[in-house]
Amino acid sequence: MRRAIVTALLLTAALSGAAVAQSVPAQSAPAPSAAAAPATPPGGIRDMETLVVTGEQPGPGMWKVMRGGHVLWILGTLSPLPKDMTWLSRNVEATIAESQEVIAPPSVSFGTELGVFRTMMLIPTALKARKNPDGKTLQEVVPADLYARWSALKARYIGRDGGVEKWRPIFAAQELYEAAIRQSGLSLKGVVQPVVEKTVKRYDVPVVEARVTLKIDDPKATLKEFSASALDDRECFSKTLARIEGDLESMRARGNAWAIGDIATLRSLPQGDQYRTCLEALAATGVAQRLNIGDLRQRVTAQWLQRAQVAIAKNNSTFATLPVSDLLESGGLLDQLRDAGYTVEDP
Repeated sequence: MRRAIVTALLLTAALSGAAVAQSVPAQSAPAPSAAAAPATPPGGIRDMETLVVTGEQPGPGMWKVMRGGHVLWILGTLSPLPKDMTWLSRNVEATIAESQEVIAPPSVSFGTELGVFRTMMLIPTALKARKNPDGKTLQEVVPADLYARWSALKARYIGRDGGVEKWRPIFAAQELYEAAIRQSGLSLKGVVQPVVEKTVKRYDVPVVEARVTLKIDDPKATLKEFSASALDDRECFSKTLARIEGDLESMRARGNAWAIGDIATLRSLPQGDQYRTCLEALAATGVAQRLNIGDLRQRVTAQWLQRAQVAIAKNNSTFATLPVSDLLESGGLLDQLRDAGYTVEDP
C-alpha cells in the first residue's frame, strides 16, 4: 500500500514536468578506481565490476559563494549512493548550526483546495492514470526491439510481475530502473536531507523555501484527462533501458566518488540523464501545456537564485543543498552567481 501511495503521488508531481527535474541528481561515469566500461550492444546485460564503498565516508566538501564577507555554503547531493555507506556529516551539521538560514532545494508544490483525506481519495484515479489507455500492454505500444530489451531486463530485475506490463512506458521504465538500482548495491534513498532537517530542528535555524506553486483547480479531472491522453514516451523508455544496460557500473562509480569526496572526478564525468527526456514527454501532454509549465524549470531556478542573493546579503552564513548536476552544469546556478559578481570557491 505504501508503495502504491508513493507511486500515485509521484504521478501527480510528474504533471509539473520540470519540477521533478530539479530534484534529479547528476549522472556521470566511472569514479577514480573504475576504468571506462566497454560499450554494451542494445539488449545486452553486462555484470557489474565496480565495488561500491561501505562504512563511514566523508562525502564531498562544500562550495563557497561569497560577497562582502557573507558566505553561502552549498553541499552537492547525488543519487543513487552506495547502500551500505554511512555519511560522516559533522562538518555540514556544524555549518548549519553556525548559519542564520538554510535555503531549501528548488521545488514545486501543487496548490489545491483539497484536504489530506480528499487528496488520498485521488490515489485510485492516479493509479489508473499510469496505465496505458484502452488496456493496451507494453508489447502493443513499443517497437519490438525495445520490447525485447525490456523483457530481458525485466526478467533479471523485476521477475514475473505481470501488472507492470500494462503500464505506460514512462512508468514501467522507472519501475525497472528502481529495481535495477536496488540490486546494484545502491540506494535512491537520500542521506543528506534527513540530516539537514534534524540539524535545523536541533539548532532552530529558519528554513527559506525556494518553491513555485502551481494551482490545480480540479486535480481529479486533471488526472482523468492525463489518463486518457496520448503520451509519446518511447524515447524516455529507450533511454532508461540504455541507462540500465550500460550505465549501472558508472552509477556505482559516481556514488563512490561522492562518498569519498572526489569532486574532481565528478566534474570530469559526462552526464547521462534520462529524466529530462522523460519529463519532456510528460510536459508535451495537453494537460501539462494547459497548466502552463513550459518554463517551469526556469521559474524554479530564478526563485532559488533570488532567495540565495537575499540570504547572502543579510546573513553572515547561509547553508543550502543542490544536486551536483546543477552545480557542475555549464551556465548553471554557480555560473549565474559568478556572472552576478559573487566569488565562488570549489570544494
